[in-house]
Amino acid sequence: MRVEQAISFKLNGQPVTVKCPPAYTLLEVLRDQLHVTGPKEDCAKGECGACTVIMNGAPVCSCLVLISQANGSEIVTSEGLVKDGKLNPVQEAFLNEGAVQCGHCIPGMIVSASALLMRNPNPSVDEIRTALSGNLCRCTGYTKIIAAVQRAAKNWSH
Repeated sequence: MRVEQAISFKLNGQPVTVKCPPAYTLLEVLRDQLHVTGPKEDCAKGECGACTVIMNGAPVCSCLVLISQANGSEIVTSEGLVKDGKLNPVQEAFLNEGAVQCGHCIPGMIVSASALLMRNPNPSVDEIRTALSGNLCRCTGYTKIIAAVQRAAKNWSH
């Protein structure tokens, strides 16, 4: 018999409750039960950052968070950064700077960059590099990504 547990949290500002085994990861629940596709499974080891979400104000790899740990939490994915149909400054800057190639890593990059700007709206290049160090991109190199975060910082008002 499979043991399931009811887990409740806020997802992109909306309360949700899921019933699942407590050993499922937050990533599994987001993608498979809640059909939120921004966070991507890539390494499943917390090394690539493709599954990054903001949990209680901090960026985390959702592949490493057990769903039971998310109980009572506030989770924001790349989808939750859109407000009233409008992209947030990081999302807009990634488009305007051409910082997107295949797109696989981009939701995690955007979430990490947004989390940085939430706590530090005027980061240095070194602070941007540090904040994005857990997010790997195999396509763009990082020059345009860093430029996009710098551009977003100029328009940040959150």
